[in-house]
Amino acid sequence: MRVLLSTYGTRGDVEPLVALAVQLRALGAEVRMCTPPDEEFADRLAGLGIPAVPVGPPIRALMGGPTPPSAAELSRYRTELLDAQFDVLPSAADGCDALVAAGLAQIAARSVAEAAGIGYVYVTYSAVNLPSPHHAPPPRPGWAEPADVGNETRWDLDARLVDAQFREPLNGHRAALGLAPVTNVRDHVYSDRPWLAADPVLGPWPDGQDLQVVQTGAWTTVDERPLPAELVAFLAAGPPPVYVGFGSISPAPGIARWAVEVSRANGYRVLVSRGWADLDLVDGQDDCFAIGDVNHQRLFRELAAVIHHGGAGTTQTAARAGVPQVVVPLRVADNPYWAGQVAALEVGAALDGSTATYESLTTAFETALAPETRERAKTLGAEIRTDGAAAAAHLLLHTLR
Repeated sequence: MRVLLSTYGTRGDVEPLVALAVQLRALGAEVRMCTPPDEEFADRLAGLGIPAVPVGPPIRALMGGPTPPSAAELSRYRTELLDAQFDVLPSAADGCDALVAAGLAQIAARSVAEAAGIGYVYVTYSAVNLPSPHHAPPPRPGWAEPADVGNETRWDLDARLVDAQFREPLNGHRAALGLAPVTNVRDHVYSDRPWLAADPVLGPWPDGQDLQVVQTGAWTTVDERPLPAELVAFLAAGPPPVYVGFGSISPAPGIARWAVEVSRANGYRVLVSRGWADLDLVDGQDDCFAIGDVNHQRLFRELAAVIHHGGAGTTQTAARAGVPQVVVPLRVADNPYWAGQVAALEVGAALDGSTATYESLTTAFETALAPETRERAKTLGAEIRTDGAAAAAHLLLHTLR
């Protein structure tokens, strides 16, 4: 069996597919992956011996500019990415038995699979990305969010916005492949049986939905990397610190600095993860330590709390570690959803990054560090599954056979 895995996004988009790739290869399948051309992804896949196929512009350059891209720039990026996928995916899928596409950015994937006559699976990492009357669509950069309307109306508008961006160019490419046009691009990409790679306790799919969703559990790998010696020494030099990090997101102004100040004001040492924003908040005092890319699975078990942006991977790792969380997301993708899940499960606290203040962050911190929150976080950690990628790999190969 040969499988092509394809995504476009940050590390949080790529790593779950890496986990699936590892499990598929353990079952004897051959795997190749389409990712952004960033060096860190190429190095990651090369280290595992997984053939990498670069598609689209570097994501770090897109995410890391001094200002967010404008709506017009995002529209151009999306169209260019669609064209790039149709240029690259057909040859990448040559000889494959299935194509697994992660994320709505994979507009071309189903058409490529259809033209090649191979299996197609769409996967998302958060329930909020799939249409349901129980939640609104996630915020999509560059597209307006309607106010004072119900969830079903919001999802209808979401479909129209996706169509306005993609239907004409998608159908142009489909015609060139001899395929019939599609009328609803979003639902076409999702298919009638999407997969949800999220933990059923932490991020369940609501019961009683029309959409037939296959929830496999989150796709994760076991990280065996040791922690750097300097970090181990810092951890050993005092009580458990608070982690402050925002991954590939630049936090709202003031949030990271406030997080450090609030932690200190409550008597906690601080670990600052530089992330893609290259946070520089270490002021020379010995109670604050800066880190780069380290093993979160090992680190989070040693912490008092995790303050972060609400990425699916960070939320999952913190939950598995049984550590309280303070989630301060911007209105980007599924980050607000995971903030809401942490608050609803009472294993931490959540704020809106755009409206948060020092005072509200202080209150959220105190809620997260309360003894009862700590106990709930510990209990939840024992319930989080770790077999999602293995289950998905078995299911995929069983389906193909």
